[in-house]
Amino acid sequence: MAEQKNAAPVRDEVEQKAQAALSAAKLNNQKRQVVLWIGALIVGGILGWVNVPVLNELFNFIATVFTRLFQFVAVPTIALAVITTLAALGTKRDTGRIFAHAVTYTLLTTVCAAAVGLALFLWLAPANLPTEVVGAGASDVPGKLEGLSYYDHFLSIVPNNVLAPFVSGNVLSVMLVAAAVGLGLAFAPKTENREMLLKGIHGLQELLFTLIRGLLTVLPIGILAFAAQLAAQIEAGVIVGSLGVYTAVVIGGNLIQFFVVIPFFLAVRGLNPVRVFRQMAPAVAVALFTKSSAGTLPVTLASAEQRLGAHPSVARFVLPICTTINMNGCAAFILVTSLYVMQNAGMELTLGTMVSWLFIAVLAAVGNAGVPMGCYFLTLSLMASIGAPVGLMGIILPIYSVIDMIETAENVWSDSAVCAITNHELADTLADDEELAPTA
Repeated sequence: MAEQKNAAPVRDEVEQKAQAALSAAKLNNQKRQVVLWIGALIVGGILGWVNVPVLNELFNFIATVFTRLFQFVAVPTIALAVITTLAALGTKRDTGRIFAHAVTYTLLTTVCAAAVGLALFLWLAPANLPTEVVGAGASDVPGKLEGLSYYDHFLSIVPNNVLAPFVSGNVLSVMLVAAAVGLGLAFAPKTENREMLLKGIHGLQELLFTLIRGLLTVLPIGILAFAAQLAAQIEAGVIVGSLGVYTAVVIGGNLIQFFVVIPFFLAVRGLNPVRVFRQMAPAVAVALFTKSSAGTLPVTLASAEQRLGAHPSVARFVLPICTTINMNGCAAFILVTSLYVMQNAGMELTLGTMVSWLFIAVLAAVGNAGVPMGCYFLTLSLMASIGAPVGLMGIILPIYSVIDMIETAENVWSDSAVCAITNHELADTLADDEELAPTA
């Protein structure tokens, strides 16, 4: 008996040492990954700036391959994450708490982003462009999009068959279908067929996370190609002209939101912003280059669970939702651009008008899909619906690529912050659920 009592502390000590060694190895691996990503970013930037045509063609090919791979895993990641989480939590009070936290912080950060954009717009006060310049830009507006209404945007979310959202990559429609399936499984009778179906779905999710881990392993190659592609575009020159102040307002608002507002929310809720950013850096980097929150979701989920240590029930529920409704950068762009277009159209911008459009921008951003140029098309539709001249949108189009990159990185950083805050505040109350798939 005495020998057994003496053996227990020794066993505990061995387990603690093994756990410490495992944590140290994991930390070292993460550091190596960060070094690789930074190195790939620097080398890619240098090679892109040299602007060798053969290399540019190669980097464009590699960047396209990675973009397609992210798109390939994005839609099933969203669908499976929502289905498994709602199926496991649909009848439990945890669902309501997680959803309430996600929506609350989404709205708070989005309103702040729009407010920062409005404050900069009033402070810097971009001047109007010459009428002939605005008129000339009408030819660059994407065809037929100027005739879309905001009702058409929401109508496109409602699918008329099960496969269409997945084939077209309509993120909001996929979310709608997945939520319906997940809630159906949550409230369905707990029969043997239901359990078999859930096991199959969890198995698909484990397979998907295995593919994502493989994609993260070769991610430095993608970062190198993306960085080279961006450097080549900048070296070629982006003509901003008289849009410089407008561009400064949009990008400046995004940077303030990124480096000040979001870290402030994290710090107020008792989290270290630097640590959270370091753990979620892979997702932010991928978002910067892919310009798609939805396409980045696989990396965001993997970073949240494996690096940040977020509970699967939080990460797999909050992040897919935030991908579609938490659009900080989009809200600021919609507001500033709408005010700029209306100002150039000669419309009176009273304080009441600007505040009203602040909330319109927030609601529009919540309904926007996390896809490349989603904010641009949505703003174009809004301006067309109120009869504003859309020629200015054609002038903005050439510089929107850079704006879109910064916006998407900001959106994913905000998604990460909302997930981290929700996980932190509910850590003591979340119950382990056997129906949840194991952490990838």
